[in-house]
Amino acid sequence: MRNITRPPTALCTVPIYIAFLLGEPRYSSCCRLAELVGISHDSVNRFLQREEYTPEDLFDQAKQQLDLKGGVLSVDDTVLDKPYSHLMALVGYFWSGKHHCVVKGINLITLYYTDKDGHNLPVDYRIYNKADGKTKNDYFLEMLAEVQAWGVEPAFVTGDSWYSSTKNLKTIKNDGLGSLFALKSNRSVSVEKGKFVHVSALDIPEDGLEVWLRGFGKVKVFRTLLKNERRHYAVHLPDENALASFKRAAFLEVHDKHWQIEQYHRVIKQVCHVEHFQVRTEVAIRNHIFASLLGFVQLQKMCTKELISNCYRLQRDLFNDVIVSFIRALTPKITNLNPEFTPVANADCINLVNA
Repeated sequence: MRNITRPPTALCTVPIYIAFLLGEPRYSSCCRLAELVGISHDSVNRFLQREEYTPEDLFDQAKQQLDLKGGVLSVDDTVLDKPYSHLMALVGYFWSGKHHCVVKGINLITLYYTDKDGHNLPVDYRIYNKADGKTKNDYFLEMLAEVQAWGVEPAFVTGDSWYSSTKNLKTIKNDGLGSLFALKSNRSVSVEKGKFVHVSALDIPEDGLEVWLRGFGKVKVFRTLLKNERRHYAVHLPDENALASFKRAAFLEVHDKHWQIEQYHRVIKQVCHVEHFQVRTEVAIRNHIFASLLGFVQLQKMCTKELISNCYRLQRDLFNDVIVSFIRALTPKITNLNPEFTPVANADCINLVNA
C-alpha cells in the first residue's frame, strides 16, 4: 500500500482496524475496538477521519494476487442497509434486490475481476454520492476506463440488466472487449432484418440464438431459469463470426465467473462488517468501507494459500477453543438439571475456563 500522506499519531492503524473487522463477530464500533485493544475510542475515530484512501489503494493490493489479462470483469452494486441512520453522509434511497423495494442506505458499486485461474477480487469501486451528479452507469464507465488504464485487460465484461444500456455495450465493443449482460424481457431484438420483437417472445435454443440487438448490433442471446423466472443474456464477441461456436458451455463458464460478485457481496456484509459502523462523516465512512474491502482481499489471500477453506471459516473457528474449554469446565457443574444450579456471572465463567 502507498505511504499515507499524513502519518498517524493515533494508536489505531489499518492492520489493527481490518483485524478487528474480521475477528469481531457482532459489534464493530469504535468503542468496541477501543475496549478490546485498550485505547480510547477517539483514537479509532481519529484514524477513520485522518486519511482518504482511494480505490487505487485497493487495486494495488488486489493486483498482487491476480493475472490481469484474459479474465472476466463484472460490475454490480449493493445497498448497505442504514434504516435508522440520521444525519449520516452518503445515505440515500435505493432499490434493493434483497428487500425487493426501495430502502435507506449507502449504494456501493464494484468492479470485480476473476482471472483465468479462478482467483477473484474487487479491483475498483465507487460509493454513490448524489452530489457528484452521476448515475450508476456513469460510475461504471468511469471505473471501466480507470482499471484499463491501471493494466486490467479482461476478455469479457459482464453485468446485470441495469448496466446493459446501449451506451455501455457500445463502449465495451469499441474497447475491443467481449461482453455478457442481462437483458430486460422487453428489449427489442431482430431475427429478420427490420422486424423487431421483445426478447422474451423468442424461441431460444439451448445453445443460444444469434440476433440483432436494437441500437447495438449482432449478439447471441441465451435464456436461463432461476427461481422459476426466465432471464435473458446477450453475448457479444469482438469477432462476431465467432458467435456461432460460442455454445452454452462457454456461456455458463463466463456466467459462473460473473456470479462471483454476488458471493463477494455476501462476504463483505456477513464477515467484513461493511454495513456495521457508527460514524457519520463522509471521510470516516469511506475509510471504513475501504478497510472492509481490504479485509475481503486478505480473506481471499488466506484462501489462496489454503490457510482457511473459505471466507467464513476464520471467524467461525476463532472462538472454538474458548467455547470448548467453557463447555468442559461448566459441564461437571450441571448434573441432571440440578434445580439448585443457577447461571453464573461473566466473571465466574472466565474463572471456570481458566481453572
